[in-house]
Amino acid sequence: MFKFWFSIPLWQRVIGALIIGTLFGWIWKEFALFGGASPESIKWIGDLFIKAIKMLIVPLIFFSLVSGIAALGDLRKLGNVGGKALMIFGGTAAISVSLGLTLATITQPGVGLNVALPDGAEVPEPATTTAVDMILSMVTDNPVATMAEGQVLPLIIFALLFGISVLMAGKEALPIVKAMDAGSAVMQRMTMIVMELAPFGVFALMVWVAGTLEPAVLLGLLQIIGLNYLGCFIIILLVYPAIIKFIAKLPIIDFYRGIVDAQVVAFSTASSNAALPVTLRCVQRNLGVSRSVSSFVVALGATINMNGTAMYLGLVAVFGAQVYGIDLTWTSYVLIALTATLGSVGAAGIPGSGLIMLTLVLTSIGVPLETVALVAGINHIMDMMRTATNVTGDATVAVAVGRMAGEIDVEEYVSADDI
Repeated sequence: MFKFWFSIPLWQRVIGALIIGTLFGWIWKEFALFGGASPESIKWIGDLFIKAIKMLIVPLIFFSLVSGIAALGDLRKLGNVGGKALMIFGGTAAISVSLGLTLATITQPGVGLNVALPDGAEVPEPATTTAVDMILSMVTDNPVATMAEGQVLPLIIFALLFGISVLMAGKEALPIVKAMDAGSAVMQRMTMIVMELAPFGVFALMVWVAGTLEPAVLLGLLQIIGLNYLGCFIIILLVYPAIIKFIAKLPIIDFYRGIVDAQVVAFSTASSNAALPVTLRCVQRNLGVSRSVSSFVVALGATINMNGTAMYLGLVAVFGAQVYGIDLTWTSYVLIALTATLGSVGAAGIPGSGLIMLTLVLTSIGVPLETVALVAGINHIMDMMRTATNVTGDATVAVAVGRMAGEIDVEEYVSADDI
């Protein structure tokens, strides 16, 4: 039985749990099953799943960020390729999170859903932090206490500074680089273990949502799925083509013909890491980018270039604020943009990492983490499209940087449709 269970791809198990959980919750509510007990009585299984995800946040962010920065190599030897890649990565991440914030602000998918907080929980006061307070809060005076208390934004800043310092230390820091790489690998494996709980957690959470909350909540979740896909399509069909057209100055249609295999693998596995070998093959063989440039940019992109995730984090953070009636100030939007951008950098290229990073964005603006429970059931459906967006972005930047560095075979690129 266990062999059969694990032979089914995780995404199929999660979607199956979502559908069955929704139907079961509705039947439980309508027919008062189990002696009239509330469907909320099963929610503890979902809460256990969310708790396991929260357990991963601090070590995963720290190890992933430091390891990702260390992967850049020597800062002094980074040169034009790394600088240009990082510039495009940062620009597209900023555009993506702004898109998520805009979509949620305009459509207001969480307004009027009237979801009650659990007993004992309170809606936080609207953020009143000044710009100076926000800047000061980004630098911790005690990194250990920051980690223990789960203060994510100063943790990210500390991890970034630590990673840069590791690069500056050069050979003397090689043992630390290996330790960070090992820690990142271990945390990715632990994340995969926790994600095996996803079908059970999703089932319980969807029973709770369908069995206790109003039908409008389900419609709101469907709207979030639609907005997630809309945002990803905008990035793929507008943002990336603009880079190919105006920076790389190459035909757009040939790019998509050459990268389609990687997009399919990314969508089906919801893992940038799983799609990495296929992405490299497509970029090198179909799009003609040199091995040195493609290996560096695509591998780096799989670590820090998560545009679909950045858009999703901004979208869901505003959705959570709307659900629980929290008024967001301009400072809140800045914090969302900062933490979503940096959180997308720290997101591991494996299924479910975006959900982990969502907790850090919500924490930064005082939105209840119950938002995670609301969207956990539909996360994998959104994760598939986000990953396809992320992988397409890696290939886009590789082509643009290869073109600027003169490391691309244009004839091979335009013959991608013949591959």
